[in-house]
Amino acid sequence: MKHFFEYNWQVRDEWFELLKTISQEELYKKRIGGVGNIAYTLFHIIDVECAWICCDLQQKTIPFVPFEDLPTLESIMDLSQQYRKEVQAFLDNWKPVTMKKRIEVFDNDGQKEEFAQGEILSHVIAHEIHHIGQLSIWVREIGLKPVSANLIRRNIF
Repeated sequence: MKHFFEYNWQVRDEWFELLKTISQEELYKKRIGGVGNIAYTLFHIIDVECAWICCDLQQKTIPFVPFEDLPTLESIMDLSQQYRKEVQAFLDNWKPVTMKKRIEVFDNDGQKEEFAQGEILSHVIAHEIHHIGQLSIWVREIGLKPVSANLIRRNIF
């Protein structure tokens, strides 16, 4: 499981490097599909990862950072690094025997739900991969080659 988080982080960092080459206007430009724009998509990926792993799985209170407080790509990158440290600490101590351990969480409407830890971790991994696909379409539209999604040749395993 940890390998797939390392994969996502490696790909995310490559996206940050690529996106440093485009204008602020392109980063925040409203687009069709996804969650609205490139910058918000990156924020959303980071926010969801932290919410599930730091808040729900670890029961930590992490101060929410509103997107409006992140006016630049660099500020989003900083948030990614800050939250990654929290997630990394959890993953470093996570044991596969807890895959089926169930936890209760509350949805956005305050309704209680129950999920297995493995289900949550798998969701977070798939969630980022899903949104990275949207980024790939948007950067092609502005004439850039997207970051490779290949797992092979990343020296993760």
